[in-house]
Amino acid sequence: MKVKSILMGAVAACAMAPAAFAERGADGHLNIIYWQAPSILNPYLSGGTKDLESSSMIIEPLGRYDQNGNMVPLLATEIPTLANGGVSEDLKTITWKLRDGLKWSDGSALTAADVVFTAEYCMHPEGGCAQLAKFEGVESVEALDDLTVKVSFKEPKPNPYGPFMGAQSPIIQKAQFGDCLGAKAPECTSANFGPIGTGPFKVDEFKPNDVISMSANDNYRDPAKPAFATVTFKGGGDATGAGRAVLETGEFDYAWNLQLAPDVLAKMQEAGKGVLEVGFGSLVERIMLNMTDPNPNLPEGERSTAKHPHPFLSDPAVRKALSMAIDRSLLTEIGYGQAGRPTCDLVPAPAIYTSGNNACLTQDIAGANKLLDDAGWVKGADGVRAKDGVRLSILYQTSTNAVRQDFQALIKQWWEEIGVETELRNINASVFFGGDPGSPDTFQKFYADVQMYANNFDGTDPEAYMAAQTCGKAPRPESQWQGENISRICMPEYDALVAELGRTGDIDQRAALVKQLHEMIIGEGNMILPLVDRGRVSARSTTLGGVVLNTWDSELWNVADWHRIK
Repeated sequence: MKVKSILMGAVAACAMAPAAFAERGADGHLNIIYWQAPSILNPYLSGGTKDLESSSMIIEPLGRYDQNGNMVPLLATEIPTLANGGVSEDLKTITWKLRDGLKWSDGSALTAADVVFTAEYCMHPEGGCAQLAKFEGVESVEALDDLTVKVSFKEPKPNPYGPFMGAQSPIIQKAQFGDCLGAKAPECTSANFGPIGTGPFKVDEFKPNDVISMSANDNYRDPAKPAFATVTFKGGGDATGAGRAVLETGEFDYAWNLQLAPDVLAKMQEAGKGVLEVGFGSLVERIMLNMTDPNPNLPEGERSTAKHPHPFLSDPAVRKALSMAIDRSLLTEIGYGQAGRPTCDLVPAPAIYTSGNNACLTQDIAGANKLLDDAGWVKGADGVRAKDGVRLSILYQTSTNAVRQDFQALIKQWWEEIGVETELRNINASVFFGGDPGSPDTFQKFYADVQMYANNFDGTDPEAYMAAQTCGKAPRPESQWQGENISRICMPEYDALVAELGRTGDIDQRAALVKQLHEMIIGEGNMILPLVDRGRVSARSTTLGGVVLNTWDSELWNVADWHRIK
């Protein structure tokens, strides 16, 4: 079978030369601040970026993506390909070879059994794994020996790099998580808050939604790394405070995701304590539309589930009108400046996968009003449209952040111009992006009509990203409200096309399928409304070296190489 895909390309080596350190821990203490505080250190139980990235300092995958989007080995000896025999000719298996001598931070050996267990953990039908799309199409995972793992797929898989690639799919220790399968997963607090890992750091203390104290992993595979002996990973506050802590006061060494207006960042930089790190990838600020009914009058366990379709967002005319009313260019200008680009694409990069449909970039209030008129949604005396006793009244939620609140205010104004009553709500980011199944305020539970946040995918292939919107991946009570299909989209024809993507090897055909999927749920479907293609904007101290911004994996992907500039 001739396959023109990433399998046929050579796997590029990481472009950055590692820094030379005198000895592990010689550079003392590192201070990191994420204004969205981590709530858990197990990315299989949270879709929040702050949880994924903080945990990436501790637990690691077999391979990862470098700053250019190239696949590079981490716990594996090499990236399996057709050329080196790691991927079978029929494209139904991929075989990973682990490095010899790898140890967990507790000193025990990492083996293929841990890798097999990780798959079992995420694929458990009662587990509600937040990264289940990474295991799309997997039939079995088996250990051939202590250092060899074979992943078998139900059908030929031209892109077999879902399981165990990137920070979203790290290896967890069987001995620690063995009793945490299925519905028991969220109950294993000590494991979820303090995973034993192979990364450069280990957890000393974790205070959820506050601070993580870490120290260098004595069993890390490179005896000269990490350069820092200890780390304080502070969470909470807001983007303004985080930016000031690095750029103005120098209290912290690294601040993540400075979602601030361009003039605010420019002013902060004048202090000379730090510099900005900026890069574009696949990060898109978007509005998610709830395809299910979040009405609080419904019984608990039935709100925002497939049992009850949304009373008016089920109407394509309403969804399209909401999109037409938005001025994405203005949002980008006031919120991000040069660090953002207005977009209609959920997949803004790589370019081969972008839809090329820019129709949504033109705001059309008059057209949106006419569309709703023609669909039978009539304005009442209060200016709010209604049909068959159903009013267009929206609860619009997002995380607490100055830029997002500015967006909310403008979008509320535009939606009310087309007869849609809009109530605004903002929630502390640490709670909103947390995975607590008992909280009513998480983005997974989605107890609102629409919600806004940013998300992206790791690596350069969006297959797993698009597969996240399939029927079976919607958060629900049975999965402890975990799942990637946040909008609760369920279209059998979409699921069938995702399956076809999984069988397709030709890169041009794969790109065409991604565009078709995009059109179903975004272009014509308007179930997700992309707003801004966001550049990553973070800040580092002028005394912190080794930082290489990576938009294709965890932003902390090479924290083992960070060091103090003398």
